[in-house]
Amino acid sequence: MAKSSRLVSGQRQGTVTLSWPSLVGRLNERLVLQLLQRHGPLSRAEVVRVSGLSAPTVSKAVSSLLRAGLVEEEEATETGRGRPAAKVRLARSRVQVLGIAVDADHCWVAAAGLDGVLRCPVRRVTTPASYEELLTVLEAAAREYMVEGIQTLGVGISLPGLVDSRTGRGILSPNVPMTNGHTPAVDLGSRLQLPAVLLQESHALCLAERHYGLARQIEDFAVLDVATGVGLGVMMGGRLFTGHSGLAGEIGHMTVVPQGGRRCGCGNTGCLETVVSDTALAWHASQKLGRLVRGDEVIELARNKLVDLSAELDQMAGYLALAVATVINVFNPAAVFIHTPLVDIEPDLLQRVIWHTQQRTLPPSFAQCQIARAQGTKYQGAIAGIIQALTDAVAPRIT
Repeated sequence: MAKSSRLVSGQRQGTVTLSWPSLVGRLNERLVLQLLQRHGPLSRAEVVRVSGLSAPTVSKAVSSLLRAGLVEEEEATETGRGRPAAKVRLARSRVQVLGIAVDADHCWVAAAGLDGVLRCPVRRVTTPASYEELLTVLEAAAREYMVEGIQTLGVGISLPGLVDSRTGRGILSPNVPMTNGHTPAVDLGSRLQLPAVLLQESHALCLAERHYGLARQIEDFAVLDVATGVGLGVMMGGRLFTGHSGLAGEIGHMTVVPQGGRRCGCGNTGCLETVVSDTALAWHASQKLGRLVRGDEVIELARNKLVDLSAELDQMAGYLALAVATVINVFNPAAVFIHTPLVDIEPDLLQRVIWHTQQRTLPPSFAQCQIARAQGTKYQGAIAGIIQALTDAVAPRIT
């Protein structure tokens, strides 16, 4: 029986097919992969204990995953108490995946093993002006990681704006409009001859926090991304909430200034991201300095006191609290993680956001919710996305 995933390979949005002897066998293999993702390296006996599967079943699943190159055995370490059992881990010695985060000013390209651990420093490249140039720049950066002796299994791409998860197409990106109407995963995957997946950047941050950040043991949480724009990712019951076609989470285009607000890149006025984002802060800095200030510059200017934006930051804390309170009241998450460089400017900014949030949130919901700064990154989310797609290709998720 074959399993199809949402991986993109070659010129089309299609399927990657892996043949396995039975559905039950594939589900066991998926379970082993998930246990290794959650717990790290385990011996076969430890997998038996944690999973509840029989020893022969675990041995069969591990052998199949070893042949597929998705896991590998660690060298046994002497403990002084007899021959130690070899442990199995997610493959990283001879295989890798690539993660790419596209943003308005820069893109980040990273390579990692299937355990998510980076193999080498992350590359930062300037975002070019056209879509074809973007593909060329990303292809060149990706090929720097594709070295002899290391098999690259796929690439994940994080993209700001609206992304149709059914077609892998960027629909509307106010901050990277060159991608509108295009399919970056299809196109880059074709150039690199690799399976590829496209994720909306807030959804990618959710996956990053779930696998590598503070949400490893949390099933219901949200991530607010406050950077060039404002986005929302929500994980419910351990699953990403994407909506009908992947467009859920565009909280940045909620109207918060109904009269006299600034025009947003989406075409409307008074959107949340026009009053709380790097771009919004850069606009204020530009007005004060009499020159154009970009989003990636304003953080350093404000942190080094080269421009006084304390009043604007105080106002942003209130608007950000409005967004956090809305998320808590609507979704009742166990945690809300805020991904933003704005808190690097003033150390107490996050605490002010939490204080304002408490004033706007239903007390029982607020009391049960942790609010903290996110630890994951968008390129980590892209890495987690392609690893999840590869896992889904092994066997379907069971609800």
